[in-house]
Amino acid sequence: MPDLIAERCSYIAGSWVDGDETLAVENPADESHVTDVAVAPLAEIERAVVEARRCFDAGEWADVPPAERAQVLHALVDHVVARRDALIATMVAEAGQPVSFAERAQFGAGVALARGTIDLYLSMPHEDTNPVPVDELVRAGGVLSIRRHEPVGVVSAITPYNGAIIMAFQKLIPALMAGNSVILRPSPLTPVSSLLFGAAAQAAGLPAGALSVVVEGGAGGAELLTSHPAVDMVSFTGSTAVGRRILAQAAPTVKRVALELGGKSAQIYLPDAVGRAAAGAAAVVAATAGQACVAATRMLVPADRKDEVVEAVSRAYAAITVGPPSDPAARMGPLINAAARERCERFVADAQLHGGKVAFGGGRPAGLDRGYYFEPTVLDLPDNTNPAAREEIFGPVLSILGYRDLDDAVRIANDSDYGLSGQVYGADLTAATAVARRLRTGAVNVNVGGMFSAYAPSGGYKHSGLGRERGPDGIRAFQEVKHLAIKEQS
Repeated sequence: MPDLIAERCSYIAGSWVDGDETLAVENPADESHVTDVAVAPLAEIERAVVEARRCFDAGEWADVPPAERAQVLHALVDHVVARRDALIATMVAEAGQPVSFAERAQFGAGVALARGTIDLYLSMPHEDTNPVPVDELVRAGGVLSIRRHEPVGVVSAITPYNGAIIMAFQKLIPALMAGNSVILRPSPLTPVSSLLFGAAAQAAGLPAGALSVVVEGGAGGAELLTSHPAVDMVSFTGSTAVGRRILAQAAPTVKRVALELGGKSAQIYLPDAVGRAAAGAAAVVAATAGQACVAATRMLVPADRKDEVVEAVSRAYAAITVGPPSDPAARMGPLINAAARERCERFVADAQLHGGKVAFGGGRPAGLDRGYYFEPTVLDLPDNTNPAAREEIFGPVLSILGYRDLDDAVRIANDSDYGLSGQVYGADLTAATAVARRLRTGAVNVNVGGMFSAYAPSGGYKHSGLGRERGPDGIRAFQEVKHLAIKEQS
């Protein structure tokens, strides 16, 4: 493998900042030590906020014309592309991701997302005539009504371990294109890869304070970034439990908060599409080991064909080779740490206590003594009240449930605190689309695993989040709306 990214400390307001403490980064594939990264002192994280505020208020980035901001951000992306091999090697080492996932789902998709977001921003109107009825304008004496979209200000971007680079692209590019100053705080579990954005900002010539990348080993810095009065917005991707805490921390200063949180997505198979279930099941665990908030970990099939599906999915999971990224035959890698594996073990045991059956897997794979591996697991559940059907496990555990008819399938799918994503499969496209329209979730994919595009929004209903990322809505999330009423002085 190529060398890893060389940066080992935080990038704050245009310079690299060391610290007295270090954070040890572990490779979850074999529990080896990857490297040590300097932890930014809390005072330096606060300085990142203060400098971001100064940069924004002085207009050093916010007042740069959008076309020029686009040139700088393309240069930032160019720098990331130039260090492709080191970035991929770093993602594989610190997250245990298969090389193909790091290459395509993070690097490739992230670069395409960044370029597309820049183009989308430039195509959108950010100041236009507000649609007020003509008679109202006449009564007001010929007032010109303008709607203007302006940057929010200082943005804290907090990203997860499972998609550190793609989530950073998803937050940084629209926020910076809109003219905001941003502090990026990656997960302490995978901090190294995100440091490349500091190097890219420096190489591209972003003003000091426009983008900082801070590393910490705990949560003190994140709490500061979600509560500091100088921060105007928090954009967070992670668990629902942490999202609730961020809402509470942001409340006293009434910050804007954008949250992409947990999910317990359903994949529904109409009677004419049951044969596709095994392939849909494999997609849940391959590449990510189920560590994806959009993973469709509840499979809903006709009750009278449930046994057939359980058997087919179990055969599909038995064919999945689990192993480290260094094994070219491996289709599924490790979980991020021991706690994640223990969570899977706990939910499998709890599922059985509540009447569920383990049809396949349920433990640690044989022959993998080191690394945080868990078998791809099929649970045959009696109903949707089972704990494994209610909670996000964030691991390679699929629950299969039977439904009586399509009304029952919709009821089961919607009977969840979450609503991030969903899938419907059916040869009858009209019937499948009708089911999709009834699901209370932010995205529904009909006969397709998903669509990832700079032009298509993502986000959740219910406990799966607030706001949207990507698409025009994702850009507007980083903007305030100002109304201008203008009239010539008489």
